[in-house]
Amino acid sequence: MTPRLVRAESDASGRRDRPLRIVVDGEPVDAIAGQSIAGAMLAADRVAWRRGPSGAARGVFCGIGVCFDCLVTVNAVRDVRACRRRARDGDVVTTQSRVPDRAKSPRTEER
Repeated sequence: MTPRLVRAESDASGRRDRPLRIVVDGEPVDAIAGQSIAGAMLAADRVAWRRGPSGAARGVFCGIGVCFDCLVTVNAVRDVRACRRRARDGDVVTTQSRVPDRAKSPRTEER
């Protein structure tokens, strides 16, 4: 999978894509109709957009919806697989994290 977006005017196949815009963490990201949210984010040079429980960066791993590494929140719906969800004009995407919040951990409150 390549994060590069081939511009319509330089595409040898002659396609004419319909541009759209999504917002990721408050920043506008340009995409094309039919492109996944993960594809739009990769084209915008965002290769990681969440943290796992260990704190390791996560983004697209399998690209087919099996691994759940690309989870984001889309239009207030949590745990959306960015590789499976097509971008729609006006989508609001926020990154999410699985890093435990130690301040709210029951173990910390007991101590």
